[in-house]
Amino acid sequence: MTAFNQKWVSPTVIIALISLIYVFGVLLVNKGDPQAFILLGTQFSQSDPNGSEGYDGQFAYQIALNPAGAAPYIDVPAYRYQRILYPLLARWLALGQAALIPWTLIIVNIGAITLGTGATERLLLHLRISRWYALVYGLYGGQLLSLRTDLNEPLAHAFVQLAMLAWAKERRWWAVGAFALAALGKETTLVFLAAYMLYTLSQRMWGWTLRLGLAAIPFVLYQSFLWSWLGSFGVGSGGAGATPFSPIPLAGWLAIAGVSVGAFLLISLVVGPMSILPSIAGLWLSLKEVGYQNLHPFVFCLLLNSVVILFLPTSTFREPVAMLRLTTGLMAAMLMFGAWRRSRRILNYSTFWIFTNVLLINGVAGAG
Repeated sequence: MTAFNQKWVSPTVIIALISLIYVFGVLLVNKGDPQAFILLGTQFSQSDPNGSEGYDGQFAYQIALNPAGAAPYIDVPAYRYQRILYPLLARWLALGQAALIPWTLIIVNIGAITLGTGATERLLLHLRISRWYALVYGLYGGQLLSLRTDLNEPLAHAFVQLAMLAWAKERRWWAVGAFALAALGKETTLVFLAAYMLYTLSQRMWGWTLRLGLAAIPFVLYQSFLWSWLGSFGVGSGGAGATPFSPIPLAGWLAIAGVSVGAFLLISLVVGPMSILPSIAGLWLSLKEVGYQNLHPFVFCLLLNSVVILFLPTSTFREPVAMLRLTTGLMAAMLMFGAWRRSRRILNYSTFWIFTNVLLINGVAGAG
């Protein structure tokens, strides 16, 4: 392979090309209409209680279209508005032009997936692990699902990967900024911020614990604004129809069997290998490192992301597509933990997450 090819052929370039080809294919099937990515439901967009539900990307679109007046077209306004970064960035790129917003929503996600993969690739190289494992991050089913349906996850998790890279490169103030942006992208990324704060506490790096805490301030202030404006905080267990978080590990998953054993078995075939088993394995692996006092930020990232999966509500467990999105953090945490431990077994097992793209075949159709 020539030096030119070695420079340009990389996981990041491959993921960018795959994302572009995927978008082109969807546009081709939908006669070039970028609104096909929004999955706009008439139940909310037209206030028709008997209309179609659509999918979550429609709320990002409504906020981007009219940041101050989208609440009537959203299922749980404060919950959706807290994920403000993606729609505002799309609106900014579109220069406020409504006709361009469906396009910029797509462009932002292509860029975010590419950026997140690039940061992952550099982290792997920093840890002296093959950069090609970054394909696990870029080809994870949750990434293409988010691209296909205009979701917030790619941008939020790209900033998480950038934050971890900045920390590894001793650019810690940049990490604080990236964590702050990630939280405004999606609140679930605060798990990673908490993990780094736990690490600094364990190392008695009190100053950096406080500095990392600054990353949560924009999120907290924004939550206060949402409460004063919309009458409630954004943080919750989901949108319309969401059930509470489970106080008992995996009770949210097991509760499905009480409604339908058949549905429980079918859902378990998907969420078991994709989320539940990896979270149990992640909990064991991370706790073992904690027990040996072999501490690293990636240990706490894996620990907290594993715990989150175990306590998810029934309303999330019963939707494999929702689990696919929420497992993004666990996937990234396990991948980086495996790289830090230099464990080929963990890294190779992580490649199985690429097969979650199978869910896109029925998942997107079902969401629409």
